[in-house]
Amino acid sequence: MTSVTPHIGSDGTDLPAGTPRGTTVINDAVVAKIAGLAVREVTGVHAVGGGAARALGAIREALSSTDHSQGVSVNVTGPLVAVELSIVAEYPLPLQQVADDARTAIIDAIETLVGLEVTEVNVTINDVHLPDETDETDDTGEVPHP
Repeated sequence: MTSVTPHIGSDGTDLPAGTPRGTTVINDAVVAKIAGLAVREVTGVHAVGGGAARALGAIREALSSTDHSQGVSVNVTGPLVAVELSIVAEYPLPLQQVADDARTAIIDAIETLVGLEVTEVNVTINDVHLPDETDETDDTGEVPHP
């Protein structure tokens, strides 16, 4: 778990270090979930997780229990966090750009929402999703787009 002890008053001004106002504990699973939610918004990321993680995710989804941290692992050490990410990218987007955009989204989300410093985001692209591969189809036979 990660402890964050802010020294900021309710008016936004810094408080002296000797006057802590309490402790906030943020579970590592929350950090992973925030990273997972952020990466799902990135253009070019078709799915998060490797084959086994996606299969388990499909079972969870069928049971109406989505794991937003699927494919994401974090290592939190004090105020620092390292992230390991596994994704399936959309073809024909440039893979390095998809990885860079995913990395940026995760760093922004964790540093903004959690207040931890991200030291690294390692991205593994396990597969590419081809436009003619369908996961789900609507009545017209086309893949629905969000």
